[in-house]
Amino acid sequence: MEAQLEELRKKLEHQCELTKRLQSDNKNLQQQIKEKDKQLQELQSRYDELVPECRSQRSSVDMATEVRQSRAAVIAPEPLADLLDIPRVKKTASEAEQIRQAVLKNDFLSRLDEEQISMMVELLEAVDRCPGDDIIVEGSEGDSMYIVAAGELKVTQAGHELRTLSSGDVFGELAILYNCKRTASVKAATAVRLWSIQRQKYRTIMTNKSKKKREQLMGFLKTAQTLKALNDLQLSKIIDSMEEVKFQKNEVIVREGAEGNTFYIILEGEVLVTKRVNNQQKTIRRMGQGEHFGELALIREILRTATCTAMGPVTCFCIDKEVFEETIPIENLELHNELKGTEPSTEPENVRSGSTLRLKDLVPVFYQEGRYQGDPVTLGVGGFGRVELVTSVHHGKYYAVKKVSKKHIVAKRQEAHMLFEKRILQVIQSDFIVKLHAAFRDSRYIYMLMEFCQGGEIWTKLKEVGRFDEPVAVFVTACVVEAFAYLHKKSIMYRDLKPENLLLDARGYVKLVDFGFAKELSRGVKTYSFCGTPEYMAPEIIQNQGHDYAADFWSLGVLVYELLVGSPPFSSSEPQKIYSKILDGILKYPAFMSEAARSLISKLCRPRPGQRLGNTKNGIKDVRNHRWFSMVNWHKLRLGQVEAPTVRLIRKGPCYINFDRFPHDKTQAEEELSGWDRDF
Repeated sequence: MEAQLEELRKKLEHQCELTKRLQSDNKNLQQQIKEKDKQLQELQSRYDELVPECRSQRSSVDMATEVRQSRAAVIAPEPLADLLDIPRVKKTASEAEQIRQAVLKNDFLSRLDEEQISMMVELLEAVDRCPGDDIIVEGSEGDSMYIVAAGELKVTQAGHELRTLSSGDVFGELAILYNCKRTASVKAATAVRLWSIQRQKYRTIMTNKSKKKREQLMGFLKTAQTLKALNDLQLSKIIDSMEEVKFQKNEVIVREGAEGNTFYIILEGEVLVTKRVNNQQKTIRRMGQGEHFGELALIREILRTATCTAMGPVTCFCIDKEVFEETIPIENLELHNELKGTEPSTEPENVRSGSTLRLKDLVPVFYQEGRYQGDPVTLGVGGFGRVELVTSVHHGKYYAVKKVSKKHIVAKRQEAHMLFEKRILQVIQSDFIVKLHAAFRDSRYIYMLMEFCQGGEIWTKLKEVGRFDEPVAVFVTACVVEAFAYLHKKSIMYRDLKPENLLLDARGYVKLVDFGFAKELSRGVKTYSFCGTPEYMAPEIIQNQGHDYAADFWSLGVLVYELLVGSPPFSSSEPQKIYSKILDGILKYPAFMSEAARSLISKLCRPRPGQRLGNTKNGIKDVRNHRWFSMVNWHKLRLGQVEAPTVRLIRKGPCYINFDRFPHDKTQAEEELSGWDRDF
């Protein structure tokens, strides 16, 4: 017994010794952590001294906004499938409610309007899968969205398990907007039932519904006596400015004797019209879908002559007098076809005279130093090709050549867009848009020989300095406004504004480049492509409501914000969160931003396209006349007589010094011989 006690005592002493040693080690670790924390505080203090504005900017900008550090991804327009008579899928009440609840709790889908959510519920199809089945494979291209009806699924990324999906969870929702690569894999862990919808079906239904709703509203407006003198373009602008409002049963929409300033069109439901006669409410009539009231409120100061009450749930489209006056000049209401003169000209433009340059006369420029010394200079890399620096063997002039794989163009169904880009650049003659000198093709590539802007990208300069001073931002934006004014006058919308697509010439003037998403559009017409850069997309593009030139003015507001702050107002590492923020439309301004800049951005980024600055009755003149541009002499700017504040951003050195450096790509594209480019 004593021997056992002695052994236990020794073990206890040994444990005590180990504990003391661990406590000592722990104290040492705590001391080291304190020293490290002190060093970090000292480094932070030194950093804040070197960059005095760092803390104020960090506290004044909402930290939920993630700074965009990488080049923006672009989404190419995808042709809509010709899908006719898409069947609705019958569901039980509990199934429909499960889908509705799943949609409403999803951060992006919950921003859809009630009509779109109802369509989603009708269109989803049931899919059954067995345990172990792959639903989504990481890296593959996605075309379907899913809602889990029953069962469990495992989500993995690069082999690591991320989470488990169960009843009511949504996944793959970005695929209903555009063709995106899947960022994770999803595998059935049990037998599962899923609700699924394909992108082409979703977009076709939503687009057709938007078109029909627009045609319906146009028809309703044409029955309004006050608006009978307006043409389709003017009526289209009114629709763009109208808002949807809902009323509950017995809710008074307008009250007799109140000041009238709003015009209503009934989309759904019935409205009871009553008038006070001998101190009693007398029923005048009932109004239903397509009927309207309050039109006189748009053109004169009046008091309401009757009371309009919702007889049940009522949905109306409405426009206020103030917004209407911004959209349509009141004095022109009686002038038929007043805007006829602004319709696109049918006269052919003079195409820039043919170039004598030949592809075989162009030779690459090589890096003279650095890690890529001896390699050909690459000025930029995008989803559709590379831009390389070349020179002519005859006169030594520099050019930027855009080189795109024909096989890739065909795979992404972008033939029409490439042909259009070449045709547009051939006729454009603006000092604020990069010039096309020549175009070539061979069995593998198409080549577009562009003007070389040696000052580099605005994107690169912005990342170097963090954010621009206001005079620099004003100048850059003013150049873009001039480019937009030229394009819109030629009935061309741009659709891909961002710092990466703005180049500086040797004098510091800004030029618009890359017309891959540009589109010719008649006034009053909408287009329904989903394309552009996520952070710069207007809400009507995301919602498949149809868009026009107003989308360019939205992106102009986003650009002003990014130039002044260093990141766009709607940012996230997750695309669906970007779209959710855009649809919420909440702009948060840092304390250092001027009131004039805030005013311009908020007017350009209005959710309703018809209310945006630049898209109201005075057009782009309203943008030029905004007080943020008060120091700009627009006439001198157009003549190139303004001293560019951006010139100080341009570095001296080899001709390529102002561009990011990219490794040389030695791979060669496959041949493509279908002949779509025979006119290139």
